[in-house]
Amino acid sequence: MRKSYRIKKEDEFQRVFDQGASVANRNFVVYHLHADQPHFRVGISVGKKVHLRAVVRNRVKRYIRQSLLELRDDIDPQTDFLIIARKSAKTLDMAGTKKNLVHALSLAGILNDHIDII
Repeated sequence: MRKSYRIKKEDEFQRVFDQGASVANRNFVVYHLHADQPHFRVGISVGKKVHLRAVVRNRVKRYIRQSLLELRDDIDPQTDFLIIARKSAKTLDMAGTKKNLVHALSLAGILNDHIDII
């Protein structure tokens, strides 16, 4: 994903976190906020509570980014959202990550209704 699709600055993270609504499932928490912009922006957080080893945390982030890349045409473009991985996300493979993200993003109303899960 290009950098223009990412939320990197702390104040942008904090704005979505404070002003946005949240939904969650067993593996992910999604905070979302409507924003006027040409495309969506996403912030990904995988903390040390998920796993102490950076290799595992980076794999979870890679799976999330790849899932979002595959779903980008179905995501509402005028949305800023944060994806926070829970501890159980470390056990998911790529297909499981995408399935759980589709579920969480659908609960948040970020995805179009006609999405097929894998």
